This record gives sequence, C-alpha cells and structure tokens, in this order.
Amino acid sequence: MPDDAASLRRTPLHDVHVAAGAKMVPFAGWHMPIQYKRGILAEHRAVRESAGVFDVSHMGEIDVRGPGAVACVQRLVTNDIGKLVDGRAAYTVTCNPEGGIVDDCIVYRIGPEHLRIVVNAANIAKDFDHFRRHGEGASLENRSDEFALLAVQGPKAVAIVAELGGGHLREVPSFGFASGRIAGVEIMAARTGYTGEDGFELFVAPDGACAVWDALVARDVAPIGLGARDTLRLEARLCLYGNDIDDATDPFGAGLGWVVKLDKGHACVGHDALVRIKRDGPMRKLVGFRVTDRSIVRDGAEILGANDAVIGRVTSGGVAPTVGGSVGLGWVPAALDTPNAELRLQQRGKIFPATLVKGPFYRRA
Repeated sequence: MPDDAASLRRTPLHDVHVAAGAKMVPFAGWHMPIQYKRGILAEHRAVRESAGVFDVSHMGEIDVRGPGAVACVQRLVTNDIGKLVDGRAAYTVTCNPEGGIVDDCIVYRIGPEHLRIVVNAANIAKDFDHFRRHGEGASLENRSDEFALLAVQGPKAVAIVAELGGGHLREVPSFGFASGRIAGVEIMAARTGYTGEDGFELFVAPDGACAVWDALVARDVAPIGLGARDTLRLEARLCLYGNDIDDATDPFGAGLGWVVKLDKGHACVGHDALVRIKRDGPMRKLVGFRVTDRSIVRDGAEILGANDAVIGRVTSGGVAPTVGGSVGLGWVPAALDTPNAELRLQQRGKIFPATLVKGPFYRRA
C-alpha cells in the first residue's frame, strides 16, 4: 500500500477489495476501490443489466432518539419527516440558516422515538456538529463506526437479496426497509440506492460484512467500484455533494425543491431563507446537458455565455455508457434554464457544443 494510503481509513471489506485486485484510491479520507479487474464500463453494464454490489461503508449513520426525536429531525431537515411511519424512509436535505445545503441525506424511521440519518462520508463530522447545534429535544449519537453498508443494485438485485435474506424482502416498497438475514448475519435492508436502478442498501454489523459480501458475489453479483458508481449516478442525474451541491447552493436551484416542505408545521433550519428563495426564484440553476459532438466533458470545464464569457462550470461530467455520448451537470444563470437550450463548453482551450436536457439522462424501464 502506498505510504500516503497508510493514514486513510479502511472499511471492513478493505482486504476483500485488495484480494480481488481492485484499484484502490483515496476518497473522503478512506481507501476505497475505484474499479476491479473488469473495468468501469463492464461494472456499469453489470448494474444496468444484472446486479452489482458496492461497498459504501464509508457513509455515516447518526441516530436520533427520544420522545422528541421526530420533532428534532423535522427542524434539522427540509422534508416532512412527520409523515413517515415505522419502516419507511425519505430523501431530504439539511440546510444552513442562509438556505445553503449542508448535506443531502436519507432519514429512516425505525420507531416513533428512533430515527436514523445516513449522511455523506466527507460530511459526517460537519453534519453531526450541525445537528447538535440546531437539534433539540432528543439525543444524537454518531454510530458510523457500528455499521458496514453494502448497496446491491440492478434489475436482478431485489430477487437475489430476497432469495438470500428472506422472501418478505421482495415486498418492501421503495424507500421502505425491513430486517432479514444473509449468510447467518442480521441485516437491515432498505430499498434505496444511488444508481437509477432498483435494489437494496444493506446495513450490517462490521464483523458480518465479509460474509454478506461473499454470499452476494457467489450469486454472480458483480463487485462495483466508485468509478462505475459515478457514471451510474450521473446518468440518473443524481447530485454528488461537494461537486454539484454544497453550502453555497440552495435546493430550489439544484432541482431539489420537491424535498422542501415549508408548511410542515415545524420550521426547519433555513426556513425563512428558503421561503424567500422560493418566492423570488433562485439566481442560478443546476442544469443537465448532453454534448452534441464526440467530445467528452469533464468536471471543471467552463460553460460559456454571450461573447464567450464564462457563466458557469461543469460540476459533474463524463461518458454515459448506457445512453451513449457524454453528459454533464453545471450551474448557470436561471434565465438560461430553458428546454433544449444550446450551450457552449470550453475545455483545455477547445470549445464544443452541448444541448440542455431536462430530467434524467437514463430512466429504467
């Protein structure tokens, strides 16, 4: 292992990845697999056509407990968590007082006095501090080291997990979760994911992660690295925190206004700013585009306006293996967010055309 990797954290599956010949890279302070021997394109196709398993144990889990747990989380996030029943989850964002996105996350209602918030790996400490400063009436515990998390995604994922973990898992609805056992290991199987495909995210005790991983791989579920995870989520137009959204961007401009419930009865952090942004409209919007020639756009490419002035930058870009060509996301002045608008991109001194695309680039059947 390279010297600079010695200080990086390892998931419980680290040695499994190395033994499988994965290319390991630093990511959010962790030593993570970016791809295995088959390569990113083969891994991408495996998820779109069959099933793949990702190690996402670097994600964070923060539990909120007590009689005031629901009210506490209502203040911390923008979505209406009060509508959740036990065994259901919701995607949401948490904002700062200015309406900027502190993180995007999923809230799971385990019980009336127990909720779990899954946050992005790079934001665990920041989010926990934010929750402690703005949450009240409940106890908060950072339990990130107590869980491994495996994402099983693809058109065959649900059937495979249900066969291994219990037939009842087949009936779990989208953004629902239930318990089961795989290879003798207790799991919490949540029907959520980050690929545009159906599947589960499996919460497992760290000492059981390898057994669950091996059971899935034995059923021809392909190991998938961060490289394919990025191409899959980009095709599905799912935001990546730190690239597409951050503390300086608001949910309305990011196309996430659907998770902002301003009339839920519990004002969230940033409520007044969010009311103002919704009323006046965001100044900038995150748009999706498809490159119209054979060029491949990358993160950081410039988006040009009139007289080739730089009006924005590509926040996520790359090949789209399923739909073909190159696609990307980037922030532009709100007035430019019109259907089929023509854009001009500049990368390494070369200018090439692109067309704005509404909605996901890929949507599963």
